[in-house]
Amino acid sequence: MTAERPFPCGRSGRPTIKDVAAAAGVSRSTVSRVLTGRGYAAHDVRERVLRAAAELGYVPDVAARLLKQQVSRSIGVLVSDLRNPFYAELAAGAGREARARGYTMVLTDTGLSAEIEDEAAEALVALRVAGVIVTPNSPAVSGYLGSRGVSVVEVDRQFAAGTTDGVVAGNRVGARAATAHLTGLGHRRIALVIDETEWTTGYERHQGYLEALHAADLKADPDLVVTAGWDVADARRRASDLLRRPDRPTAVFAANNVLAEGVWRAAGELGLRVPADVSLVAFDDAPWMSMVSPPVSTVEQDAFHLGVAAVRRLDARIELPEADSVTTVLGVRLLPRGSTAPPPPVLPPPPL
Repeated sequence: MTAERPFPCGRSGRPTIKDVAAAAGVSRSTVSRVLTGRGYAAHDVRERVLRAAAELGYVPDVAARLLKQQVSRSIGVLVSDLRNPFYAELAAGAGREARARGYTMVLTDTGLSAEIEDEAAEALVALRVAGVIVTPNSPAVSGYLGSRGVSVVEVDRQFAAGTTDGVVAGNRVGARAATAHLTGLGHRRIALVIDETEWTTGYERHQGYLEALHAADLKADPDLVVTAGWDVADARRRASDLLRRPDRPTAVFAANNVLAEGVWRAAGELGLRVPADVSLVAFDDAPWMSMVSPPVSTVEQDAFHLGVAAVRRLDARIELPEADSVTTVLGVRLLPRGSTAPPPPVLPPPPL
């Protein structure tokens, strides 16, 4: 019986490419070709190298390879708030597609902070990531990364359309459909609760709301457009003020899932019935919306697929860095549920 010959390893005790080459009886360059899949190697040589690598337990030294090639198989993903199911789903989609394409994903929650976003971008440049996907808080992050030669894809919203790739949802179309759903039910006083109207998401959803009002021959009332903050508590406070008015709206379009939760809570605290007293439609379908009673009508955008599409676009940009910028717009759909109904009847004034 012939005993297996132990193969010496490098100084660290970890098998090296030199050890694999010695075990397989080939050169280090041949081992490199076989293990990376780049270049030709005869079938029997390939089998010998793979067998030697398996027997030795060889694991490629990724760090050394990256330093040599000055390129990474890592990508950065900067999202605004992982507590929000929308961004969590987006990150999950990006993670799945990154793994499928052989990338390691470095994920950072910026918490809607421009300062944290800037620090994270600097760290990703230092890590030599191949590219970055970002839900930007300002134009600065994409400009900084681009100036450092890092491929960038803005997702969900855009600050650098025309110069930077983007993957967004059909915000204007979705907002128009949501508002038209309410006008179609007979509502004439329709409020919009929105976080901001300067970013592309807020601006386009505001425009879709206005377009639907115009199509229904309704005059837009600036007093019915309420700007709330970035969290449920602030949205609840602003919605409470709105719904306490003597001429309160008969319906509310909440421009995202966080704002919708604030409106829902405010209505409940004020003893208003949804939809008997006020109808509610939202943009973004969060899990809670189908769990409450009545379930909330909403415009569904596929956050998971936004993340998938963003990685695909980034991969294409990494392969062709000089190609023209591309903005991909994903479709949305209205999901009518129990939170929307015709407005309550207007009772005649009491007799004199």
